[in-house]
Amino acid sequence: MHSSGDLLADRRYAYAEASLKEGDLEAAIDLARQTIEIAPRYAPAWFLIGEARTAQYRGAGSIDEGVAALAEAREAFEMALLRDPEDGQGARLRLAALGIGDPLDAMSPDYVRRLFDDYAVRFDRHLTASLKYRAPTLLLDAVRRSVGLRRHGLHFARALDLGCGTGLAGDAFRDLCGHLAGVDLAPAMVEKARRKKVYDALADGEIVEWLAGREAGSADLVIAADVFVYLADLAPVFAEVARAMAPDGLFAFTVQSHEGRGVVLGADLRYAHAEAHLAELSAGAGLRVVLSEEASTREDRGVPVPGRMMVLGR
Repeated sequence: MHSSGDLLADRRYAYAEASLKEGDLEAAIDLARQTIEIAPRYAPAWFLIGEARTAQYRGAGSIDEGVAALAEAREAFEMALLRDPEDGQGARLRLAALGIGDPLDAMSPDYVRRLFDDYAVRFDRHLTASLKYRAPTLLLDAVRRSVGLRRHGLHFARALDLGCGTGLAGDAFRDLCGHLAGVDLAPAMVEKARRKKVYDALADGEIVEWLAGREAGSADLVIAADVFVYLADLAPVFAEVARAMAPDGLFAFTVQSHEGRGVVLGADLRYAHAEAHLAELSAGAGLRVVLSEEASTREDRGVPVPGRMMVLGR
């Protein structure tokens, strides 16, 4: 985390973080308040108080205790957001989870960028070993089963990897692609992908803006492995993918799913998209569903996370 600019405040905050990790919520709050006394505009300290108060709210032993903790958690996250309008820590997401604001407009690009820049060093190991991540292999299998009507079979002259991360999906698809280009919001993730030498072209940037720069009808394959959990509104993405896709191109992606309607922000602070909603988006973009199957791409605390993979064509 960025420094507050004051060494003593930074030390107090480090102690607050350690106390929070150890479950000593009162000590964490007290130390964060000491940090704020020294550096009042230090957003992470306010955010930490919000996290600690949220934990107290979740575990409250009485209604009065829960109401007080909830109010203080909301106030702390609002203070964090006031001091960091770009919302690199995700205060809007926490507020949405506590009933404040629009959940579908709560995830800022700065939050996603910072999340994955910090995550880049341990990303591959944690994802594959701890979370049993398997989106690339599931997508590869789905694409293999969806190529029947393509003139060029299982070869894609030009492929795009949306939210490429460190290149796990690119690595899985490399042998099927002539030219493979990837984009990710987090520069640190792109740098890790670049070192793998899997891609012919890489960029750090926002997906829709990057897609808008692709030539119309130029992409034979577009993949997006576990990227849409960080996007509530997929309509702009689908529209740009459809514009960039070749006539016999394929668009393969995974999502977290839910049994309701539309899009929801889950307890894990990721977006889940309903199957019917995705079908409507596809039709609206002029794409047809080639394949749609339930598929869990990772685990959370040893439990498979509900998900879906889809392959779309023209």
